[in-house]
Amino acid sequence: MGFIVIKSISDLVNNLKRDFGKYDSPIWFRGQSRSNWKLLPNYLRLKKPPSELSLLTKFKQNAVMLLDKSPKDNFDWLFLMQHYGVPTRLLDWSESSLVALYFTVNEKKEHKKDGALWVLKPIELNIKANIDSDEPNYIPSFEDVFLENYSVEKLHQEKNTKLYPMATIATRNNIRIQAQLGVFTISHRDKTPIDEIGDSSHINKYLIPSNKKKGYIK
Repeated sequence: MGFIVIKSISDLVNNLKRDFGKYDSPIWFRGQSRSNWKLLPNYLRLKKPPSELSLLTKFKQNAVMLLDKSPKDNFDWLFLMQHYGVPTRLLDWSESSLVALYFTVNEKKEHKKDGALWVLKPIELNIKANIDSDEPNYIPSFEDVFLENYSVEKLHQEKNTKLYPMATIATRNNIRIQAQLGVFTISHRDKTPIDEIGDSSHINKYLIPSNKKKGYIK
């Protein structure tokens, strides 16, 4: 897919106004420190992954000392696993372009690599995943019936089903998610990266050149 080169914050603001100024649905942002990384969650990048149920069970067994209170369901456990770096089917996004830009440029070891700031139209992604609602601009939460097919239990039971990733919102019940205005996409078994689904009209890519990265972080 094509991309637009962004060299400054004002450049980003101007391009967002041009590309999305008349778009009246939500837009989400994700920063990646390398521009060639696909929009694919860590679990689906593994060549020979253990079962997700096995990862979840082992994490529950060993995470007791990390918790003030027990997560209410397995989606909450997935959030916690994501936070501690365990591979999951989740991708973190933000409702703030500046939060995403920070993650694009902040990794010092990646300053010699071009970065990417991705802009997602979550409603359009969900339409491609056959998640549609009569309510305009509706984005399901993890408690919604739409998420049942994406649960750990359902995937364990139905091993041949493959669905596209979908955009979803979660309760911002920790400081990190609240500060980052966090939202999520969750993948199913289909390993198509989000940036390669269909005609890619649901996603835009802004490239941050490596020689401009240091200018964002003082």
